[in-house]
Amino acid sequence: MSTAVPPTDDAPVPPRRLDPRTVLIRSLKGSPSAIVGLLPLVLAWSQGRSVPLGLLAMVFVLVATIAVLSSWLAWHFFTYQILPGQLVIERGLIRRTRRSIPAERIQDVSITQGPLSRVLGLAQVRIETGGGEADEGLLDSVSLAEAHRLRAVLRSIRAGGNQVGDGATIDGHRSGQPGDLADEAETTVFRLGFGRLLFSGLFKFSLVWIVAIFGLLQYFDQALGYDREQWLDLYGAAEREVQSRLNAPVLFGAAGAALVLGLLAGVVRTVLRNFGFTLSHTGARFRYRRGLLTRTEVVVAQRQIQLGLVERGALSGRLGWRAFKVQTLGGSDEASGRQELAPFARPAEIAPLVDLAGLPPFERSGLQPVSASHRLGGLGAPLILAVGIVGLAATVFLPAALLLLTLIVPLAVAVLRPRFHRYHLAETSIQVTRGVLTGRDWTVPYGNVQAITIRRGPIQRLLGLVTVRIDTAGGGGLHSPHVQDLDEAAAASLVRELTDRVTPADSP
Repeated sequence: MSTAVPPTDDAPVPPRRLDPRTVLIRSLKGSPSAIVGLLPLVLAWSQGRSVPLGLLAMVFVLVATIAVLSSWLAWHFFTYQILPGQLVIERGLIRRTRRSIPAERIQDVSITQGPLSRVLGLAQVRIETGGGEADEGLLDSVSLAEAHRLRAVLRSIRAGGNQVGDGATIDGHRSGQPGDLADEAETTVFRLGFGRLLFSGLFKFSLVWIVAIFGLLQYFDQALGYDREQWLDLYGAAEREVQSRLNAPVLFGAAGAALVLGLLAGVVRTVLRNFGFTLSHTGARFRYRRGLLTRTEVVVAQRQIQLGLVERGALSGRLGWRAFKVQTLGGSDEASGRQELAPFARPAEIAPLVDLAGLPPFERSGLQPVSASHRLGGLGAPLILAVGIVGLAATVFLPAALLLLTLIVPLAVAVLRPRFHRYHLAETSIQVTRGVLTGRDWTVPYGNVQAITIRRGPIQRLLGLVTVRIDTAGGGGLHSPHVQDLDEAAAASLVRELTDRVTPADSP
């Protein structure tokens, strides 16, 4: 990282660049795409075609030079500067951009280290705000010490002060220590042991490896020079060979192999993501660390938390395992925008975390049902799509028609939907539960409800039903605490009562 002469008290802090090793990291990150682009030439040369080795080497050097040069230019023209009350980021060579992030918008700062960054002692710093842009405040990469110093300084100006913790100051004279929360006693409140981590991976069954294989085949279709007709001939020969040997043991063996590989893929993905998961707590915030190759450290301030969510898996939930998440104002390392504070825990372990997050406990005793017509939502397009897919498969392989028996499961789920979708206006929060096979319990404090919306679809209008949408700041994703398919009278009552509780009587 470039250094600067310490400024005087009256002079502003000069802009800083990222660590110079960022050029190396960015170049290496871009190398896989460059190698893939050169692969057809390498394959052609290996097959004895007229591709001079010298030309291949020149193209490789040219691509590598362009990658390094573009990375250096991006590094050279990227600066950041902490000024009183704001963080300023400038970037771009031709199209110059200057972004100012006011201190009051900064929710918190997360630190992430990828495999190469950990080796080099670097880190990615993400400035979490309530905005929707993922890279609104992203510094990639700075030294680990600088990452902790930035977090301490930004927290300081967010709080309205000029210094924080153990020597981290707004003017940059001194760096914060790696443990910038050392002045506050941290208590470990949840830890995911390695045995439990492996066990949780068994419930993350994934067939992503099949997608990867087909992706490779599609690529080699072009790289190896086979045209569509050759692939069809190859497929036909393989199909005839398989049909000649197809029997029950082969089918069960293939299914077993797919099951084992799916379980293995789930375990590997879970270990890579949640290895060493540790959640600690101070007086006003949580901090969790996780990851095997990419190490992530995220701090969640209690004032950011908008709602709590407890999830139950289809099988793990029946065995008593849950996941506890919170919606925050800032960014997140999840697509849904939620922070996972306990990825695989028992209800007794989650209860104290809910209390530490400042959320009330979920009260099942007062839950009210939605309309019995809620089951119709599960009997429409999804079921028709499933029947169409099975029917198409049966035209190619007649025994696939037996898969129609599996539609008994979604039919049963649709029938049971009203029984598992309920809501309750508790003393300090609205609570919603939904899901038959997988379940979700939301707790939304009244003070965090940002908007209440009534929505009617075409079928709902015919049936006299409405959906009450409950939105919070920073919320997103498909799974939100909405109350679906209420009778119009019940929906009007819910909106009226909820509005009264969200808006205090003494409000203007």
